[in-house]
Amino acid sequence: METHNDIRLRPRFYKDIDENIDLVRQKFVDYAKNVPSGFLIKIRPNHIQFSIQGEKQRYWSPHLSIELEEKEGNEKNSTHIRGLFGPAQTLWTFFIFLHFIIAGIFLLFLMFAYSNWMLHQPNKGNLIVISLMTISWILLYFIGRQTRTNGYGQMEELEQEFYKIIG
Repeated sequence: METHNDIRLRPRFYKDIDENIDLVRQKFVDYAKNVPSGFLIKIRPNHIQFSIQGEKQRYWSPHLSIELEEKEGNEKNSTHIRGLFGPAQTLWTFFIFLHFIIAGIFLLFLMFAYSNWMLHQPNKGNLIVISLMTISWILLYFIGRQTRTNGYGQMEELEQEFYKIIG
């Protein structure tokens, strides 16, 4: 999977398998019985969470979310798999929370700046805060890219295990 030049912070992949969705799910259930150390797998009806666990786990360790869907046509003998790599849900939630805070401050001071501009009042403080929020957004993007880069090796490990499971 090529992720180095991709602007998305959460890489995705898709795979079609010529097996029934129940057979594919059963492969994951069988794997979960003998999961190697260092990996954690959680299985729900058509959703699978696959992640790094134990000594190798870091705050930037990726998680692989897998959705199993029946492929239309083929009389339900094919499965469409959607995979999504991302950080831990708590880290991702915190990351999005920071984005909303920065966006709120940005919009608030943008409104203040517009009001002061219309009233012919000085805008220096408002423009400084707007600039700082823009720099913060850019900084968050690069922090997200760095986090993904740190987890790239573990992302490949998860992907290799995924391909071992589905055969």
